[in-house]
Amino acid sequence: MTTQPPGSAKSVPYPPHWENVADLRVFRATAGEWEKLIGWRTDMRKRGWKLLKVTSEETEVVAIFGRTKTKE
Repeated sequence: MTTQPPGSAKSVPYPPHWENVADLRVFRATAGEWEKLIGWRTDMRKRGWKLLKVTSEETEVVAIFGRTKTKE
């Protein structure tokens, strides 16, 4: 499993405007590791993150988590 910060070298698997309103985290795993999504979701929910989108790219499962940005 790998995590990818927004704006990294891989293609962005969500609409660009999401970055304006939410902090985002992208998790990637091989298709054989897809069951890790259950653990990711549980762990991220405990920290206030919501699962926004799950998709696949080539040989990877991609999960996007987000939480509303706080105004500073």
